[in-house]
Amino acid sequence: MKHEPELTVMLTYDDRTVRDAAQVFEQCKDTKATYWGFKEEGLPVEQMKALFAHMKECGKKTVLEVVAYTEQECMAGARLAADCGCDILMGTVFFDSVNAFCHEHGIKYMPFVGHVHERPSVLDGDIEEILDDAKLCIEKGAYGVDLLVYRYTGDRKELLRAFAEQLDAPVCIAGSVNDYDRIDEILHAGLDSFTVGSAFFDNHFEGTFAEQIDKVCEHIHEVRTKEEQTV
Repeated sequence: MKHEPELTVMLTYDDRTVRDAAQVFEQCKDTKATYWGFKEEGLPVEQMKALFAHMKECGKKTVLEVVAYTEQECMAGARLAADCGCDILMGTVFFDSVNAFCHEHGIKYMPFVGHVHERPSVLDGDIEEILDDAKLCIEKGAYGVDLLVYRYTGDRKELLRAFAEQLDAPVCIAGSVNDYDRIDEILHAGLDSFTVGSAFFDNHFEGTFAEQIDKVCEHIHEVRTKEEQTV
């Protein structure tokens, strides 16, 4: 493992922000997670701005993930990320206009790669095509990519392996990371980060929301420490 990956806590369920996101964050702001975010749908814009501002006041890195596929919708998501002062924009289909906007506003851009569609999002297509798409995004200036490994309709392990071995850029594994087996696959691949949202609300890691976050963060550290000791 090249480094200790980051957990991004998403206050979302089925790819939409939960209505009580602010209350959940308030209960969990002292957990070990540094990266926090949610989707562009589910809350009024003013509530989104207030919550992101509070997250930043608490020393968190902020992430807006936008499930959108047209250039107009993707640009609207980028503008929303800027209005909310987000550190990272995840999702959207890559467009030069969105990439340029993110550069102008100091936002790290991590677009979906491959053929992503529907909501909750689904990824399909040939692995080499998905990888080529990711490489092109990076060549054009994207900070990293948003990879829906566990929403992929093909060979998920092969997709994960290909990105771990062939893409020299930050990769966030998003969507349906809902057990320790999947987390371990990501950790052993040495990728940069992953999101967990619905699985915390469904109590897949057992405990309160805050307890689950810390359990996952502690698991990341334990796995990394064991791998370092075997090197």
